[in-house]
Amino acid sequence: MVTVADAARVPDAERSERAGGRGAGAGTPAGRWRRHLPPYLAISPYYLLFAVFGAFPVVFSLYLSFQDWDGIGDMRFVGLQQYEWLLRDSVFWHSILNTFQIWFLSTVPMLFLALVLAFLLHSQVRYASAWRVAYFIPNVTSMVAMTIVFGSVFAQAGLANSMLKAVGVEDGVGWLSSSLGIKSAISIMIIWRWVGYNALIFLAGLQAIPTELFEAARVDGANSRQTLFRVVVPQLRPVILFAVITSTINGLQIFTESQVLFYSDDPGTTGGPGQEGMTIVLYLWQKSFNDLQFGYGAAMGWLLFAIIGLFAVINWRLVSGSDRDGRRGISLRKGARNGR
Repeated sequence: MVTVADAARVPDAERSERAGGRGAGAGTPAGRWRRHLPPYLAISPYYLLFAVFGAFPVVFSLYLSFQDWDGIGDMRFVGLQQYEWLLRDSVFWHSILNTFQIWFLSTVPMLFLALVLAFLLHSQVRYASAWRVAYFIPNVTSMVAMTIVFGSVFAQAGLANSMLKAVGVEDGVGWLSSSLGIKSAISIMIIWRWVGYNALIFLAGLQAIPTELFEAARVDGANSRQTLFRVVVPQLRPVILFAVITSTINGLQIFTESQVLFYSDDPGTTGGPGQEGMTIVLYLWQKSFNDLQFGYGAAMGWLLFAIIGLFAVINWRLVSGSDRDGRRGISLRKGARNGR
């Protein structure tokens, strides 16, 4: 048993070690550094890899957008000329138009189908787990391989036109030769790949909705369509916002589908007849790796970043703004009822 007198004779360093389990120098900057060094060393590999393969390429691409460089010779500083040339490039504006058209044709149907599938999976269906796995498989399948398969399906004598001829459309559709056919073919591939992924995102949001709301809608006599649009959609606004923003980011970066679908050995791909499948990222790849204009491609990448950021903000304002308006309307109606 340690008495008060014994404790008084214990040196200060030993008393601090007994009380806090730390050495004499633990309170000094050197002591704190030694204590925090092992955790920092444990997480340092991630940050080193991110700095080399993530942060540095981004910063270097911004620097490269002000240079004229073919990837081998010396760089030549040109300032904002790359951006000026890009804004006068008719092919670039055509690729923007193509990208927006494909994005609209794919994103709107994809999100609607994903919401319907999630609502069906949330219902009492048999083998629900198997259906979830089946819907997610396209997202983890090699898009290059599946684009080759879809290229055969959408060929003039392919499966798609054979099915159309079976229902009376004798001439079929020029899936890979007409403007609307090219954009529709690419959109169908995007829908096929991402509808299951977004359905699982919506399903996770559905499972967080209180079951009392579904039971109340059932008691009020609401059918499945009314329950979907009047109960599910209002409750899923944050999830819908996430899905819309991620789909916008992915939709404005379409590359593999168009590049593989219209691939040719020389001089590279141009997005099909009339460049109707030429997207922004495909044009970036063509100018950078076919024409060796890396500065021009870097400038195009930063303009694409600005476009994606602008559309993400617009989508966020639209969805979150309508959510605030809905909540404000509910509070006003409640206030009016309480006033009566």
